[in-house]
Amino acid sequence: MMGASAAERLDAVKAEIARAARLAGRPPGDTVLVAVTKTHGAEAIRPLIEAGQRVFGENRVQEARAKWPALREDCPGIALHLVGGLQSNKAADAVTLFDAIHSVDRPSLVDALAAAMARTGRRPDCFLQVNVGEEPQKGGCAVAELPVLLERALGAGLPVTGLMCIPPAEREPAPCFALLAKLARRHGLPGLSMGMSADYPTAVTIGATHVRVGTALLGGRA
Repeated sequence: MMGASAAERLDAVKAEIARAARLAGRPPGDTVLVAVTKTHGAEAIRPLIEAGQRVFGENRVQEARAKWPALREDCPGIALHLVGGLQSNKAADAVTLFDAIHSVDRPSLVDALAAAMARTGRRPDCFLQVNVGEEPQKGGCAVAELPVLLERALGAGLPVTGLMCIPPAEREPAPCFALLAKLARRHGLPGLSMGMSADYPTAVTIGATHVRVGTALLGGRA
C-alpha cells in the first residue's frame, strides 16, 4: 500500500487478520497485532498510536530505551514487546522496559531474567523461541531441547505464556507454524508468537495468538 496513511495500513493488516481468522473459524480478536517499529523513529510511530494501535515490538533494548519512554508518557496504555534476540547482560533492562519478551532461548537467559524479575518485581510474559527450521545462524532452542528449557524456565518462576518462531525465509512457513502449534499443544502453552509481514495471514489460520508485523505497517526499515 504505497502512499497509504498509517491508519489505512493498520486497517488493511487488521482486515487480513480478520479474514484469516474467519477462514480458520477463529474469532479475530484471538490474535494480537504487534506493530514492529525497529529502526523507525517517533515521527513514524505516532500516527499508528493515533490510529489506535497499542501493542508495539522492538528488536533491541537500547533502541527501545531511547525512544519509548517519551512515547509511553504521552500514551500510558501502550504495551511494549521485545521481539529480537536478547543478551543475558541486558536482561535487567529488558525486564524493566518490556511487557513481553518473545526470544527466551537458552538456560543462561532464563537465569538472568529470573534474577531480574526477582529484583524488580516486574514479570513480563515470556515466550520460548524455538529454532523450528534448524538454522545454525538463527536464535532459538532446538526442538529436542525445548522440554529441558521449558522445565528450567518454569522452575525458575518465569511466566512462560507460549512459544515463538521465525521460519526460514526461503521455505514455505506453514509447516514450521504447524510444528510450533503442535509443540505448544504438547506442553500446554496457549501462546503462539509467529508470523511477520510476509506470512502473518498463514500464521493466523494455524493458530497464531501474536503476529509481529513491521513492513506492512511502516514500509521498509528506516
